[in-house]
Amino acid sequence: MKVSEIKELTSKEIVERLQIEKENLVRLRLNHAVSPLENPNKLKESKQNIARLKTILRERELNENQN
Repeated sequence: MKVSEIKELTSKEIVERLQIEKENLVRLRLNHAVSPLENPNKLKESKQNIARLKTILRERELNENQN
């Protein structure tokens, strides 16, 4: 998920998407512990998506507090 795609979402949608990504990461880690994933880079991508979502959400919080 790109930053431009995230910025188009509302804050509520970002929170929902963040929850989905966290659940996905837990599922990937569990599957990877049981048997190796075909593409272990999916773990990295999932963590990066979570970080992007949190960053945009935090930027919006700071902008609201300044206004």
